Amino acid sequence: MDKTESTGSAGAAEGPGSAGNADRTGSNPRKAAAFRSDASAPSHHHLRNNSHTLQLLSGANRMRWLIAARGIICGLIAGVLVVGYRVGIEYGTRFAVSAYAWLKGHPLGLLGWIAAVLSASWIITRLVQWEPSASGSGIPQTEGTLLWGLPLRWGRILIVRYAGGLLCSLFGLSLGREGPSIQIGAAASKAAGRRMSRNAIEENTLITGGAAAGLSAAFSAPLSGMMFALEEVHKSFSPSVLLTAVTASLSSDIVSKYWFGLTPVLDFTHVSQIPVAQYAWLIPLGIVAGLIGALMNRILLGFQTLYSKIPAVVRPMIALAAALPCGLLLPLSLGGGSEAIKFAETARGTLAILCILLAVRILFTGISYSSGVPGGIFMPILAAGALSGSVFAHAMVSAGVLAPERTAAFTVLAMAGTLTAAVKAPITSILLVVEMSGSLVHMFPVAAVAFVSLLISDALHIRPIYPALLERYMKQHEGTDISAMPVHSGMLEIPIEIGSMAAGKRIHAISWPDSTSVITIRRGEQEFVPRHDSMLRAGDAIVVIFSGEDERSVRRSLSEICEMPENGY
Repeated sequence: MDKTESTGSAGAAEGPGSAGNADRTGSNPRKAAAFRSDASAPSHHHLRNNSHTLQLLSGANRMRWLIAARGIICGLIAGVLVVGYRVGIEYGTRFAVSAYAWLKGHPLGLLGWIAAVLSASWIITRLVQWEPSASGSGIPQTEGTLLWGLPLRWGRILIVRYAGGLLCSLFGLSLGREGPSIQIGAAASKAAGRRMSRNAIEENTLITGGAAAGLSAAFSAPLSGMMFALEEVHKSFSPSVLLTAVTASLSSDIVSKYWFGLTPVLDFTHVSQIPVAQYAWLIPLGIVAGLIGALMNRILLGFQTLYSKIPAVVRPMIALAAALPCGLLLPLSLGGGSEAIKFAETARGTLAILCILLAVRILFTGISYSSGVPGGIFMPILAAGALSGSVFAHAMVSAGVLAPERTAAFTVLAMAGTLTAAVKAPITSILLVVEMSGSLVHMFPVAAVAFVSLLISDALHIRPIYPALLERYMKQHEGTDISAMPVHSGMLEIPIEIGSMAAGKRIHAISWPDSTSVITIRRGEQEFVPRHDSMLRAGDAIVVIFSGEDERSVRRSLSEICEMPENGY
């Protein structure tokens, strides 16, 4: 690298004991001795240590620790908020199960239940109309904030998430808390970032860290929270984003474990290892999990299309009304699905009961989520995967080709497959299941099922669920917030991947999109302003300023330049 490109290298080289001192002492032995005597004095030694400390904390090192500190702060704030949300949702679900059990013996109570449904529907509708971005999962909206600049009104989002989420849980709707937790974490970081960030890049980095912290606190799984935020939400692995996501995820996990204990939400540490001789069963299991994930994807989007033809105020009524027969006849279909996962894993039900529960949960999740009420689909997808794995294992046990003790393992593996097929985030799916199992011995079976399911999903031309939901959200609200957004210049940090078009080329040799300019190159611990002939290397992270008038095409063009082609050539 050229000397003009490095920051502070000359200043770092000069100091006590460096070449600069030789110039000062010259060749005179007395001066040299006097200088050595002064250098050995305690006061000078103290100053030298202070200078060294300042040097270590200057430039990139200081920035790295500052990024880590910001991530910790955002993670702690997000952790507290998500823990509060999680406590409320868990209480609401327990209340719903008890309420429906009480209604079985008190039919007249249905009159009060109907009145409660009408009131709750009206309140939820008003809340969602007040802040549309707090409807549904929250993951697509968070992606939209980071990728397309959608507004993130953190105050309104927190109010709607808490109030609307609690109301939905009191009726037992089949909704997850993980997606809303991601948006709550992002909103918390948005609020904190107003004081801690200096520009749009730093603010988006903190929002990504908040998203990681949200999922980490929701699952008590910090590695999965970090990876999901990078793989699905931010879609970038730059050093600053990675450091923020790691520190925020770990600090929020501390808050979660302090309140809920050290055990994750779904504890699979007792699941036995699958013998290598039975690995052949992973292929059909992956096919089944992939089909269920694809079905979940289609049903969620299909019910959204049906609901779009119904007045907004009626949609929550349909979802809340559907909860009544589910609560009275099949309580395991209520809530996010953690109890259904435990039921499937322990193999307590018959094959017929498991099939019925799987069908009801898929349909009830579609009815609940697609109505537009505040709630996610992350856990319901995992529940559908667990039930499908249990159904597959029960069928194989009944046929006499599988030992009953393998049911729990097949249940857990199918969760990763179904989530991969629906979301198309295989790394997160694999890491989540491995992290909850507490051992790396399941890594290969989990990965095998996940990638077979991904192959099935791709063969069926299934789109990733969250980008599809984001596209629908943007179309639905076109003409309001999105089209009214002011057009400004924007900034983007993107890594240079090995094998990309930009790796090994000079800046002037690359055809950059119109109205773009590379303003910073981050290389290891160095950060510098590039020249037109600066060389880009794999592993660099560049900061690009661009016009917001055609933001989508700019982002696509930058991805084509800086990312490795999908075919690897």
